[in-house]
Parts: sequence; C-alpha cells; structure tokens
Amino acid sequence: MLELAFNPQSVHRILIVKLRHQGDVLLSSPVFKTLKNRLPHAEIDALVYADTCEMLTEHPSVSMVHTIDREWKRLGVVGQVAAEWNLITTLRRRRYDIVFHLTEHPRGAWLTRILRPKISVAPRATGMSEGRNSGWWRASFTHTFPLPRTTFRHTVEQNLDALRRLGIHPTEEEKRLVLIPGAAAESRVDALMATHGVERKRFIHMHPTSRWFFKTWPPEKFAELILQLGRQGDRVVLTAAPSADEREMVAAIKTHLKAPVVDLTGSLSLKELAALTARARAFVGVDSAPMHIAAAMQTPTIAMFGPSGEKHWGPWGVKFRVVSSTRPEHSCRPCGNDGCGGSKVSDCLVTLPVKQVHDAVNELLAG
Repeated sequence: MLELAFNPQSVHRILIVKLRHQGDVLLSSPVFKTLKNRLPHAEIDALVYADTCEMLTEHPSVSMVHTIDREWKRLGVVGQVAAEWNLITTLRRRRYDIVFHLTEHPRGAWLTRILRPKISVAPRATGMSEGRNSGWWRASFTHTFPLPRTTFRHTVEQNLDALRRLGIHPTEEEKRLVLIPGAAAESRVDALMATHGVERKRFIHMHPTSRWFFKTWPPEKFAELILQLGRQGDRVVLTAAPSADEREMVAAIKTHLKAPVVDLTGSLSLKELAALTARARAFVGVDSAPMHIAAAMQTPTIAMFGPSGEKHWGPWGVKFRVVSSTRPEHSCRPCGNDGCGGSKVSDCLVTLPVKQVHDAVNELLAG
C-alpha cells in the first residue's frame, strides 16, 4: 500500500487488533491510552479473542471491544462463516481511518485489506521475511515497523513502536498498564476476603500455574515456600484457573502443607483476579497472565522465569524481582522451547532452589 502522511485531525476512528492471549492483550493497554491522550476526539476500538476481552473492557480509552470467539469453529462451516461475516460487517460500518495490527497474525492482514483504512500499521513479518508471503504482507499495510533481530525488547515497547512509526512517542506515564476491575469484581472480592478472614495488604497472592506447564515450578517447592512464608507470619492466598490440570497442581501443593490455606482456584474471573491481587502485599508466580495482571495493579511482583525471557515478558512498570537460574549449564535460557528437548519440563526452572525465591520475596517486601 502507498505510505500516506499521518494527519491527526483527519482521524475519527481507530481499530487496534491484538489476537493473542490474555497477558499479551493486557500488555497492549498503553497503546490505547497513548492514542487517546494524543487524539482525544477519536474513537478507539479493539479486536481481540473473546476469552481475552476482560483485559480491555472498562479501559477508559476504549470505545468498543470487538471479539472473535475461538469456539466459532464448532459451529460448522455455515455457522462459522455467518459469525465471521457478521464481524466483518460490523467492522466495516465503523469506517476506520487507521488500523494498528500488533502481531504477525495473517487475519490482521486480510482484515486490513477488507476494511481499507487510510493508514494501516503492522510489524514487519520477520517469520516470513524469506518466504513467498513477505511481499503480500508488506502490501497489506501502509506502514510497517521493525522488530529486534538479535536483542530482546519488552512487548510493551514493541506494541508502542506501532505508534512511534507514525511519529507518536509515548511518555513514561503513558507506558503504564491499564486494567480496571470494575465495581462488581471489587465487591465480590471484598466479600470473599471477609468470608475467609483475609485482610487487605496482609497476605501474599500466589498463582503457581500457567496454561503452559513448562513454565511452572514443582508443587513441592511451592509448598515449601508457603511453609517458610507462614513461619515468618505471611499468609498466602492461592489462585489458579478452573482447568483440570491447574486444579491438580494446586491439590498437589496442598498435600505438602501442614495447615489449610485459602484456595480460590477456579472461582475468580479475570477482573476478580485483578481486584484480589490489588489487595495483596505481593504477588508470587511464574510467567503468566496473572503475573501481568499483578503488575498492572501495581502489586510488587516476584516472578520465576525459565524458557521464556524476562526482558521480553517480565513484570512491567512495577516493583519486581525476577528469579531465574544462573547456573552455567542453563546458559541456553531463554530458549523459548516447551521444555528441554520438547519434554514439557524446563530444567532451568524446576531446579530453582526455594531459598532463592524466598530471598527474593523478602528482599522485595523489605524494600
């Protein structure tokens, strides 16, 4: 597409596409805030997967959140086509002046061609740079921006690079994550805390699981950490998703404990999880969406990292400590693999000693 000059006064509606997971969508929240600050007259919409929309609903800079449901494929060919067509029709009616596509997902390129905005921005397709589709990708957008090739850059900054491509440079305050739990979530969490006798800022929120188990720490080590925190007077509240594997992991942790622990596994929405972690003294977990939620709520965060890289995915805009292996045999991290040799077990993570994590918690709390 022809690269047009960016004229802020001619922009009335903007669409930001982020088709990734919950944490990824939350890390795009500064893009909406920065755009709204610079173009207060514009309406800014989002297109995300349905199971991630809570990351942006009630964001003060977002006008509408459009969703794609991963379950559409279960509707059969006719049902899926109808759902897709309804989405496209809705988006076309909005008549977007700019589309920001923040990933390399091919759907964003197709949508941009269909919606035909005056300006469209996307990352250069590094994964396809040598492939036959690279020309098609570049031709789908009026502007593309480069991603680092040999170094790590935090995802928040990469998202904001889409704005920098048009000459919009965010301030440090604009780079902060935005997540609004809402009154209903706040009220329910207050009621749950009262039921369990948990006081605000008198507990540590621990979320030991991830949807990818090669990012997790062994249950017995989490249990030992809980015991050590208990000995020094720190109460722990456990959370996890309602899936069977995450429930099993929390159950395994509890088998090693000598006293009951407050366990809210599977009972909280994402908004409620945010309300809970905002009331915590600190958050302890692994590289996961709840870790990013804790950072967004400005809760001091201790995060364990193994195969994923903290420079790209670490806690953003909050007091934090990253705990990772420094052993020479783990110089391969962050490798980005699903466990060593694809085994779903990451040696660099499972070998982290409890003391190293405990020391990080105490160091952060003391600070």
